[in-house]
Amino acid sequence: MNTKYLRVLTLVIFFICCWSLTGVFGDSVSVTEGDSVTLNTDLAEIHEDEDILWKCGAKYFTIAEISRDSGIFFTHDGPDGRFRHRLKLDHQTGSLTIMNTTTEHAGVYELEITGVKVTSKTFNVSVYARLPVPVISRNCSSSSSSNCSLVCSSSVLSVCDATLSWYAGMSVLSSISVCDLSISLSLPLEVEYQDKNTYSCVLNNPISNQTTHLDINTLCRHTCADSVHCCGSTEALIRLALSALVGVATVILLVYDIRSRRAEQDQAHIHTLGQ
Repeated sequence: MNTKYLRVLTLVIFFICCWSLTGVFGDSVSVTEGDSVTLNTDLAEIHEDEDILWKCGAKYFTIAEISRDSGIFFTHDGPDGRFRHRLKLDHQTGSLTIMNTTTEHAGVYELEITGVKVTSKTFNVSVYARLPVPVISRNCSSSSSSNCSLVCSSSVLSVCDATLSWYAGMSVLSSISVCDLSISLSLPLEVEYQDKNTYSCVLNNPISNQTTHLDINTLCRHTCADSVHCCGSTEALIRLALSALVGVATVILLVYDIRSRRAEQDQAHIHTLGQ
């Protein structure tokens, strides 16, 4: 076969495969938990003879329907009520908005438009958890006289789509992403006390990120040898409270002892007078 025709045939097969995959997998839509997401029909306006159905789930249960000719504009809660008070229909275009999304709303949605011809479209909706700001703390137990040991951690439990990373400028130093819902993400880093580089800790997923910048002068200005003699504010308060309790207990014991001795002396004096 001629090489030119072979290339053309290869391109045709490639585009057919891409078109087929688009039909199978549909449009991918991502949203952060708590935000709204709109699934568009791509219609400028619904025609009088067109009916629209929005379906969801593996069994494609109906969650919204429009029949302009009959004046029907309905939304449904779904069999488990997950869409209650969360759906909004655009009466002009038929687009569907899901409000205050949760991870329950992730999945496959199907749009079916019935009119002169029947057309359908699928949407793959991904809902990502809202990311917290990562926290950088110092680890004195691992620090040395020359290096400051740090730990960046996230309060969010580990999920497969969230990654915690240390950056030096724009370069990634280390990353961690653990698919384990029972632990939280944490990542260590050691820097020199006089290091002039710019460091940051980033927690990200495919659609958002949260960043905390490291201030070496503030977090590492004292060596751990110097900080051994001091303690945190919480520990200091606990020690102060315990000292106060011991002091109060000592005073109470002294007062009790003095009163007991006076009582004994009074009893002895009365006994002497009686004789």
